[in-house]
Amino acid sequence: MPNLWKAGDAYIWISGLALMVTLVMIGGLLFLIATKGLGSMWPADIGRYELRDGSAYLGQLRARESVRGGDGVSGSEFRVKLKIGNRDIYGLDFKWINEGDVKSRDYPRDAVVLERHEWGDYHGYLKEIRKNGQVIPGTDPEAFSVLLGLIRDANRIHERILKIEKGEIGDINYGIEKQRLKLKGLAVRGEHNPAKEAEYRLKIKEYEGRYKTSEAKLEALYAELNRNEAVMLSAGGNEKTIPLGKIVMAHRPNSMGFVEKAGFYVKRFWGFVSDDPREANTEGGIFPAIFGTVLMVLIMSIVVMPFGIVAALYLREYARQGVMVRIVRICVNNLAGVPSIVFGVFGVGFFLYGIGGIIDSVFFKEALPSPTFGTGGILWASLTLALLTVPVVIVATEEGLAAVPRNIREGSLALGATKFETTWKVVIPSALPAILTGLILAVARATGEVAPLMITGVVKLAPDLPIDGHFPFLHLERKFMHLGFHIYDLGFQSPNAEAAKPMVFMTAFLLILIVVVLNITAIVIRNRLRKKYATSAV
Repeated sequence: MPNLWKAGDAYIWISGLALMVTLVMIGGLLFLIATKGLGSMWPADIGRYELRDGSAYLGQLRARESVRGGDGVSGSEFRVKLKIGNRDIYGLDFKWINEGDVKSRDYPRDAVVLERHEWGDYHGYLKEIRKNGQVIPGTDPEAFSVLLGLIRDANRIHERILKIEKGEIGDINYGIEKQRLKLKGLAVRGEHNPAKEAEYRLKIKEYEGRYKTSEAKLEALYAELNRNEAVMLSAGGNEKTIPLGKIVMAHRPNSMGFVEKAGFYVKRFWGFVSDDPREANTEGGIFPAIFGTVLMVLIMSIVVMPFGIVAALYLREYARQGVMVRIVRICVNNLAGVPSIVFGVFGVGFFLYGIGGIIDSVFFKEALPSPTFGTGGILWASLTLALLTVPVVIVATEEGLAAVPRNIREGSLALGATKFETTWKVVIPSALPAILTGLILAVARATGEVAPLMITGVVKLAPDLPIDGHFPFLHLERKFMHLGFHIYDLGFQSPNAEAAKPMVFMTAFLLILIVVVLNITAIVIRNRLRKKYATSAV
C-alpha cells in the first residue's frame, strides 16, 4: 500500500474518479435541462378532475408530491399540480389539488387545448363554431376539422397583417423619419433652401398617403381575422367566445396517437425557434434572441481575433523582453479575472458616452437630442465582450507562438525571408491551432455573459432585428435580444414565473446547443489546421 502512494498510482485513480464524477454531474445537469425543456412541448393528455366540493377542472398533470408525511408510505397524502389554463377565467395557470379531494378523474377525448396569442392556453370543450354567420355545433363529427381549417386561415391572415405592419408600414415610417431628419438637418446647419424643404415635405405627404392605404388594408384584414368565432365551455360550465384570430393552434391530445403527437411536437418546436415571443416572453418563440446571440458572438470574434493576435505577436516576437513586458503580461493575466460587470461599466463610459457621443455629434446632429450611437446597441455590447475576452486570446496565442520550434524560424530567416514574412507565413500558421483554442474559450465565455450586456444594449424585447432591407442593412446601433438575458428575464423578472419555467429550460438548452455548435465548428477547423501544420507542437 505505501508503494502505491509513492508510485503515484493512487493519485491517478483519484483524478480519474474525480473526472468521472464531474462528467456524470455535467451529463446529469444537461439531461435535466433537456428533459424539462423538450418534455414541456409534448402534447400531454388532459384530464378532467371533479372535486368533492362540486368544482371541476381540465388540466395537464405537471407534478405530484407528498404532503403531511413526505415519505410516500401509508398515512401520508399526495397532491398534484395541474396546468389548468384559462387564466382569464381562474386568474392563474396552475393549481395544486389534494388527491383526497378528487371525486373522479377521466380523460375525455373531446377535450380541446387552444394555444392563444393572449391569456395563455384555454382548456375546454367545443360548443359551437360561428362561421360567416353560420353556426356549426360542436357535436358535429366534422366540427373540430372545420375549426382547424379556420385557424389555419386566420394564421395566414395574421401573417399578412404582420407583413404589412413590419414591412409596408415599417418602410413608410422609416421613410418619413428619414425625410423629417433631412428637414431638421437643414435647420441645424442653418441652411435656407425652399426647394429642398418643399421636396422633403412632398415626400412626407406621399408616405402619409401610402400609410393611409396600408392602414385601410389592415382594418379590412383585422375585420376578416375576427369574423369567425369559437364558443368554448370550461370544465365548470363557463362559456367563452374566442375569436379565431386570437388562436395560434388547437389540438385534442386525448384523441391523438403517437405519430400525431410527434408531428405536433415538431411543429411546436419549430415555432419556438422561429417565432417572436409574446405574453411577456412566456409564450411564443425566441428567434430574435437566437439571432442576437449569434450575431453578437460573430461580431465579437471578428473584433477580438486581430487585436488578440497582434498583441500576442508583439509581446512574443517583437517586444524586447524585460520588466515592462513582464508587467504587461501580469496585467493581461489579471484582466482575465476582473468581474464582467466592470467591463460593462467601462463599455458604458467609453463606448456609449465617449465614442458614441462623438459619432452622434459629428454624423447624426439632426437626430439629437435622441442618441443614435450614444446609447446601448449590439456594436457596443460586442466590443465590450471583445475587451472582456481579449486576455484569453492573447494568452492562448502567446502559448502557441512559444510552442513553435525555434529552428523553423531560423530556417526561414536563413532562406532569405524577412522577419515579417517569417512571422506571417511560418509562425502564425503553425500557431493557428492555439489561436483557435483561445477563440473557443472566448466564445464559450462571451456567449453566456449577461451582466455587461444589461447596460450596453440588450433588452427584454427588441421590435426590430439588427438586419433589415434598409441601407446599410446591418444596423449595429440597434438594441438586441440575448438568450442569456432572456433566461434571466424569464426566471426573475417574469410576471408569470410558473408559466415561464418551460421557456427557461428550453432557452437554456438552446444556449448550450449554440455554444456547443460554435465550439465544435472551431474545434474541427483547429484539428484540420493541426494536421496541415504538423510541425506545430501545440
